[in-house]
Amino acid sequence: MPSPAFDDYLKTVYSHTEWQDSPIMPSQLAAALSIAPSSVTEMVKKLAAAGLISHVPYGAVRLTDAGRDRALQMLRRHRLIETWLVREFGYAWHEVHDEAEVLEHTISDRLLDAIDERLGRPRFDPHGDAIPDAEGGVQREPFVLLADAPAGHTGRVLRVSDRDPELLQALEDAGVSVGCEIAVTGADGILLDGRPADLPDGAAGIVWLSA
Repeated sequence: MPSPAFDDYLKTVYSHTEWQDSPIMPSQLAAALSIAPSSVTEMVKKLAAAGLISHVPYGAVRLTDAGRDRALQMLRRHRLIETWLVREFGYAWHEVHDEAEVLEHTISDRLLDAIDERLGRPRFDPHGDAIPDAEGGVQREPFVLLADAPAGHTGRVLRVSDRDPELLQALEDAGVSVGCEIAVTGADGILLDGRPADLPDGAAGIVWLSA
């Protein structure tokens, strides 16, 4: 069975292409996991030997079908736990990632299903990321990154990246949440639920809108 380290790599590879199409390169994988490129090289070899990824030297890292299935299993755990912590324990959306990273490797399948049932089988986590169902199915509507949205575009916030907790908190302070409406009025202007708003630096690169 894959180890927690295997799972972290697989989740990262899958998540990289969840909201854009370019496959992840080893250097990007190292940066995302905050580890040395040499360590990534060794782990990629192990994952390839286990049939979980496909990779050629200096090329992109891609999941095999088996790797994708495992990544979706772990993302289901991670995102259900994040949703559970927010709804049942009052965690803020910028506080749940590290807790879920620990718990996703420890809870049983029985407890996970009980959490899913108690929450009403949610489709999305607090950040708007899709929660795979028990069969690995994922539902997501067409989207556009706020940074790429043209003037005149109006859409609901579908997803906010949880990569930077401080930026997440700043967005919450600015009134941004999954489901709110953003209208792009110009190069640097937006309306948030119909009112002019200023977003923190970097926000346009981590907020996705309905297309």
